[in-house]
Amino acid sequence: MDIRRFGLLWLVLAMTACGSGAGEAEPATTGSGQPMEADAGSDSGTPPDPTGSARVVFLGTSLTAGYGLDEPSDAYPAVLEELWREGGLEYDLVNAGVSGDTSAGGLARLGSILREPLAVLFVELGANDGLRGQSVDALRQNLEAIVTQTLEARPEAAIVLAGMEAPPNLGPEYTADFRAVYTDLAGERDLALVPFLLDGVAGERSMNQSDGIHPNLEGHRKLADTVWEVLEGVLRDRCMVDGACDAA
Repeated sequence: MDIRRFGLLWLVLAMTACGSGAGEAEPATTGSGQPMEADAGSDSGTPPDPTGSARVVFLGTSLTAGYGLDEPSDAYPAVLEELWREGGLEYDLVNAGVSGDTSAGGLARLGSILREPLAVLFVELGANDGLRGQSVDALRQNLEAIVTQTLEARPEAAIVLAGMEAPPNLGPEYTADFRAVYTDLAGERDLALVPFLLDGVAGERSMNQSDGIHPNLEGHRKLADTVWEVLEGVLRDRCMVDGACDAA
């Protein structure tokens, strides 16, 4: 993809993010798009017993929330749920995407997410940090805190990190440092990594809505295919422990 075109698209996305209710809290939803019910015992500050349904939680931005789609349940996490259920994996989906969210916003929401049991946390954060030219060091610290807090609360959980690219107009040093946040953190903490979530979608008109940025239905299916290349192995490696393997 032409780098100048990519930079222009990121500029449009920046304006879209700033004008689309960025940072407004949205309830996490199940695969059907229904809001999650709060845990009745969460006020005590003690996480509930980790036994129960095995859940895959997607912590992310408008990309995860399904911004602009007729049905949020058409977003790539729901497509992934179809894939893993078709493959005999009985995990439940929680979509915790919030339009306009940054890595700091995701970190702030993490505590409420960790009150409920989870098997896998998929982290899709950083795009809005890059759009705003925020500190790469702060991005790294926020993502690392998400990893640390998750494993402290849920030691048996797996974490999958979705890589993102920064706008090229911020300069080669910033974009290289931004990209390295994901590869370095994944290597240091032994995390599964999707190198670039928008691979094959960013800048492709047929894959995006009229804003040229947010994926359409076809784009979300491409995102799901990209993630599935990594996530399938993670789920299959642990489904026996999670009680999520189809006995049939």
